[in-house]
Amino acid sequence: MKILLVDDEPLARARLQRLLSAFAEHQVVAEASDGETALALAASLQPDLVFLDIKMPGRDGLSVAAELLHLPLPPAVVFLTAHPQHALEAYQVAPADYLLKPVSAEQLAATLQRIGLTTKAHLQKQQSQQWLSYKSGNSLQRVELQQMFYLQAEDKYVRFVFAGGEALSDLSLKQLEEQFGQELVRIHRNTLVLKRRIKALHHQSDGKHLLELWQCSQRLEVSRRELAKIRQLLAGSL
Repeated sequence: MKILLVDDEPLARARLQRLLSAFAEHQVVAEASDGETALALAASLQPDLVFLDIKMPGRDGLSVAAELLHLPLPPAVVFLTAHPQHALEAYQVAPADYLLKPVSAEQLAATLQRIGLTTKAHLQKQQSQQWLSYKSGNSLQRVELQQMFYLQAEDKYVRFVFAGGEALSDLSLKQLEEQFGQELVRIHRNTLVLKRRIKALHHQSDGKHLLELWQCSQRLEVSRRELAKIRQLLAGSL
């Protein structure tokens, strides 16, 4: 199991790292001392489990955990804090567990055992993977559907834009929509987006509506024809 440690106190991270070293099946892949770094590492390394301090300068652990929920495969989160009054607020973002500092070896072992079957790694093994294939030079590559941001028709091809890059495919948007209709939604005659990436809809002064996606800087135009459907998705009624 891949683990990310997030705490602004170096001694607290060192202590937890030492305790985790007793569990050979778990590997600490990175450490972070602030929320922004933690989010960047989680997006790139895709840890199975994040130990997350609540009280940190700048972005606190609660807001970090809320954003982690929007990753394509969210990690399990265990909150760490020396302040028990934060417990009720912490559970509003669905953590796997909540530990008070200083964490003991016994508490850590119980937590790891309790959440072991619900982490991203185990869930990923249980579900069938969906992939999109594309050519890169003379080789055939593939990218997991859940890594997608959007798919856009350009001339004779469809451009995939995903976490880590982009590629071209000779499949049509209609073919992709028929194949992955449960996961993708059309927002324009030339654009499909991954449903779970949808974050917000913005109305521009020129009358256009632009769609904001989680972890994607590009905002995409929503056609008038598809506008009602996107509003329903954001309202949770579709």
